[in-house]
Amino acid sequence: MRLMSRDAKISVNWDQIKRATNGDLDHLASSDFDLNADKPLPRSSYKPAAVMVPILDVPTGLRVILTRRAAHLKHHPGQIAFPGGKIDATDRSIEHAALREAEEEIGLRNLHTDLIGKLPLHRTVTGFEVQPIVARISPEFLAISDPGEVEEVFSVPLDHLTNLENYFIEERIWMGKLRRYYVVPFGPYYIWGATARMLRMFVDRLEHSYETNS
Repeated sequence: MRLMSRDAKISVNWDQIKRATNGDLDHLASSDFDLNADKPLPRSSYKPAAVMVPILDVPTGLRVILTRRAAHLKHHPGQIAFPGGKIDATDRSIEHAALREAEEEIGLRNLHTDLIGKLPLHRTVTGFEVQPIVARISPEFLAISDPGEVEEVFSVPLDHLTNLENYFIEERIWMGKLRRYYVVPFGPYYIWGATARMLRMFVDRLEHSYETNS
């Protein structure tokens, strides 16, 4: 099923991204249950996690950095994901957790990172409550992945991800149940599930920011 919008493609600049990722977002939480009949778990059941949404600022245009997770991992092996993971007791903040995980997984350091804002929380069917942190990444950044966690680091043009004609809803059987989920494929990369849902929420926020500022 293809998703359509009044304006299929959204033109994006940094001012719009900042407006879209700041303010009161608590009531906008999304989840893997959005397209399915079953209800989310009680909020206290979720484990807190943070991911970085790294937007690479290069002369050819803005690009979102993503990873392919290592095949041996317990959670979401081989899937396309943002760099990130569980929040540790030693993390000073959600932002610190996202930065720590991004440095561990893809070698992203503070000197290449400018935190911009955040997206609404996303709750996964596997029991994580994920806070996406949006950051501007300098063109000097060169990824150095941790092979224990990351099989590949790549980037997708933001223009591709803000075009709603590239989003679909698909379904499959998971743990004996039919589940529906978002996908936004790019070349050989099948971006789906929680990552696609968070990207779709990003588009919603950008569209809202564009409309309220016009």
